[in-house]
Amino acid sequence: MAAPLSVEVEFGGGAELLFDGVKKHQVTLPGQEEPWDIRSLLVWIKKNLLKERPELFIQGDSVSCHSHPATHHRLSRRRPGILVLVNDADWELLGELDYQLQDQDSVLFISTLHGG
Repeated sequence: MAAPLSVEVEFGGGAELLFDGVKKHQVTLPGQEEPWDIRSLLVWIKKNLLKERPELFIQGDSVSCHSHPATHHRLSRRRPGILVLVNDADWELLGELDYQLQDQDSVLFISTLHGG
């Protein structure tokens, strides 16, 4: 069984508006059978933090991600919108949804879509 994890979850670039305007959240993820990964974190965020318009943050089992041209063929069903950084590194370098979270990780979601 995976132990509980303490993780900092942060939203920026306007994404925080979907979370009552709160940018930083220090969260404790409960122990569970499987290790925590980004995929399960997104489910937890949707159930526990997201306050409105989930379609602007989550599509299927992923975020509305910013797709790099090299990975566009795999991500073409998702529209651009959210850049994800784990400990200041692009999640594409870490395995995206499959990255296994570690205690004290910092996960930052930045909206790349801005009104004007």
